[in-house]
Amino acid sequence: MDQIEQMSLGWRPSPGSVYPLLEELLAEGLLHRREDGRYEVTARARENPSGPWDLFAGQATSPEGLVAEMRSNVSYLEDLSTSSPEKLAPLRKGLKELGDRLNKLGSA
Repeated sequence: MDQIEQMSLGWRPSPGSVYPLLEELLAEGLLHRREDGRYEVTARARENPSGPWDLFAGQATSPEGLVAEMRSNVSYLEDLSTSSPEKLAPLRKGLKELGDRLNKLGSA
């Protein structure tokens, strides 16, 4: 997160947005967690000409990928609710509707 802040000239992502992405990259086999807790790119990621950035394409290719993408989006909205809650105010009705629909799917 420190390196992202330095590279972006001041924007610092929250743990709620970084760690779900790291977990997704680990699950995809594109990152490996070393014994010292740091992450490194795997050979699979280096062999993939498009790199790990496919995760940002917004085109999930499986139900599992779609759920992972939704998790990432929810993390972003959670961060936004902390940093700029006024931006979520006009979205509350739609968010509630989505939550209700997801709850129905979860209990089916």
